[in-house]
Amino acid sequence: MLEEVERWLARRSWSVADRPLERILAAKRSTRVSVVLPALNEEATVGDIVAVIRRELMSESVPLVDELVVIDSGSTDRTAEVAAAAGARVVARDAILPRIPAVPGKGEVLWRSLMVTSGDVVCFVDADLRDFSADFVTGIVGPLLTDPDVDFVKAMYDRPFGDTPGQGGRVTELVARPLLNLHWPRLAGFVQPLGGEYAARRSLLERLPFPVGYGVELGLLVDALHTVGLDALAQVDVGVRKHRHQDGQALGRMAAAIYRTAQLRLSRGHLVRPWLTQFERGEAGFTPRTYPVDTEERPPMAEITEYARRRVA
Repeated sequence: MLEEVERWLARRSWSVADRPLERILAAKRSTRVSVVLPALNEEATVGDIVAVIRRELMSESVPLVDELVVIDSGSTDRTAEVAAAAGARVVARDAILPRIPAVPGKGEVLWRSLMVTSGDVVCFVDADLRDFSADFVTGIVGPLLTDPDVDFVKAMYDRPFGDTPGQGGRVTELVARPLLNLHWPRLAGFVQPLGGEYAARRSLLERLPFPVGYGVELGLLVDALHTVGLDALAQVDVGVRKHRHQDGQALGRMAAAIYRTAQLRLSRGHLVRPWLTQFERGEAGFTPRTYPVDTEERPPMAEITEYARRRVA
């Protein structure tokens, strides 16, 4: 298995510099590219990300991105206003597929985004990135436009924690990487399996179930492996990723959701208890607080009636 991973790393791991923008544009032809930013209270960063994509990838001279959509999942700040002012089309999560009541979670937003985008290639970018570079988009879209055998591409990068390089991605190192190495060792070569920047062909995404919460990245990666095989998956080094870090308790809830997503794929029988108890110190000592673990998954979008009708129309 290690030899297979090493062969995959040599064959399917690239740097953003390996595909100059001119080559990517020449290969694009009639392929439509959609960029989706899932956003919840990201007014401080979403505008800059949108502005970079509009300026560097959506001009007459560089028409790489055909569609830029921010899906606002109930922000209470100015996220929607800032994104629209910067040039994105903003769609409220609850306005998409109103027949199916929305639930909180990043995966829910990504799943619904397939209904309101039209690209043959769909690129997801987190809305909390700082010092955003267009390389995050060109890097992961490039292989899909230049190599017909590639269906799913994840960004890889260094993740500093404060001023310390390489110490971000704590849930990745403590939960996701051990799970993948133990249960899906063919995916052991992915540097950032939980990273929020990845692109895929719509023809693949519409066939995959979407965990509604934090488990979506792990779930899509594992399901893509089983659907199209390892050689159709790839990763591209885009440099450094800077973003807002979660506190320890939020990471604990994220880890529980990711573990349950993995367990669901290992066995449809006994599952972890869908609640996580954490503790906070108050005036009277430690107080327990219990949170639900994301348990719902959305079916492949191809099975949704409204989506099928839209594809025919």
